[in-house]
Amino acid sequence: MNTDFLKKMRDLWGKESLYSDTVNLDFTTIPYWGDDGHLENHWSGKRNKALASMQAVLAQDSETRIIYDGRVGVLHRQQNQEILEFLDFYKSGNPHPKPLRYVVFDSQFTSYQNLSRLDDDGLLFITIRRRGKHMIHRIGQWPKTSWKTLRVERSSNKKQTLQVHDEKVFLRGYDQEIRQIIVTGRGKVKPAVIITNDFEKPIAQIVQKYARRWLVEKAISEQIEFFHLNRMSSSMVIKVDFDLVMTLLAYHLYRLMAHQLEGFSKATAPTLFQKFLANQADVNIKKEGIEVYLKKKRNLPLLLNMMDEFQNLNYPFLGNKKIRFFGASYT
Repeated sequence: MNTDFLKKMRDLWGKESLYSDTVNLDFTTIPYWGDDGHLENHWSGKRNKALASMQAVLAQDSETRIIYDGRVGVLHRQQNQEILEFLDFYKSGNPHPKPLRYVVFDSQFTSYQNLSRLDDDGLLFITIRRRGKHMIHRIGQWPKTSWKTLRVERSSNKKQTLQVHDEKVFLRGYDQEIRQIIVTGRGKVKPAVIITNDFEKPIAQIVQKYARRWLVEKAISEQIEFFHLNRMSSSMVIKVDFDLVMTLLAYHLYRLMAHQLEGFSKATAPTLFQKFLANQADVNIKKEGIEVYLKKKRNLPLLLNMMDEFQNLNYPFLGNKKIRFFGASYT
């Protein structure tokens, strides 16, 4: 039931052209407050420790931030296969207007063996390679001439200077050559080692695509803080799965609202709530319709302008009445 609901939402967002060609994948931990004897321990970054919990996987579009797949109950022995489960979910149902080309994830998401399966499906991937002490030592021995200086754009429209090294290496498990980009100069002690099967895209675009993967972590944080994703009280895993789906629905409604408000396409749910939804109103219920007089607020004109397209809709659950929104002339 939950999967069917997610597929219908996915197809609806696809019709609205809310998908790009890149998806970010990540895991999140949902603490469990019932009898935890049957659960595995998963690392919770929010609580900075491993605890009895349920692991969920999320798939987010890198441009619109729509999360169109989410599932609870991923076990340790299954997590390497989740990328294949997502591909099955993606390919099922209606074809997408903009086909998926890139899959972006971190080093713990899947095994090197499964990367070959992405090749077979014609998909490009970008991920981080696990760094051993021998790799770090080898990188540290390279002369300065081995590095190139790169300026990449950040979300704040500022540019950051990085040192990069681009090479081809043979990856055991993947069993063929892969492109490896070492990135340093980000303020971290250890360099980041990006691997990809895209040998054509410029280094700057590869780095930026991986950097955008952190948006899914931001969305997870937003769901924890605003939608209370880590406070599911259900005592059954299937109910927590349903809670996750409803949380994604609420999150999507905020994302759709953000895309309809000029200048707020990247605003978070808490920002939208404070600026537009946290308001009072006088409601007049009349025979011919319902009138809502919203109290004065700085961003109210923008909200009323967006609501114009809904003025002539009839709502069956309100006796087929129309709802009209107005700005009150009083505070």
